[in-house]
Amino acid sequence: MDTLKLSIVAPNGQIFSDDVKSVTLPGKEGEFGVLPGHASLVSSLTVGVIIIEKADSTDAVAINWGHVKVSESAVDVLVDGAVALTSGQDSEIARNIEAAKDLVNSVKDANVSLAAVEAKINSFA
Repeated sequence: MDTLKLSIVAPNGQIFSDDVKSVTLPGKEGEFGVLPGHASLVSSLTVGVIIIEKADSTDAVAINWGHVKVSESAVDVLVDGAVALTSGQDSEIARNIEAAKDLVNSVKDANVSLAAVEAKINSFA
């Protein structure tokens, strides 16, 4: 088994659903990566960027907070708010990056460096 089924869902619908090689998530205790065959776990997510490694590309989704359920073959992410940083035309991506910055700056979490999150968002510009 060399892929995981990744699903990211927000209240307004599905953000992402596809097979991926790995996913990196902004956990409450710090970033963590998930590869196929990962031990099952449930974790809270904090404001940050989900990095999605696909066979031929990398996607990124900024989130404000949520939860993840990991099994050996699937990762199910439920988030309160999310903005895809890497899909669409260049003008859409630029708008999404601004929307992602607004999203993360709306979060009041003293444990997170919003500057670091914003720098990560900017890396997709």
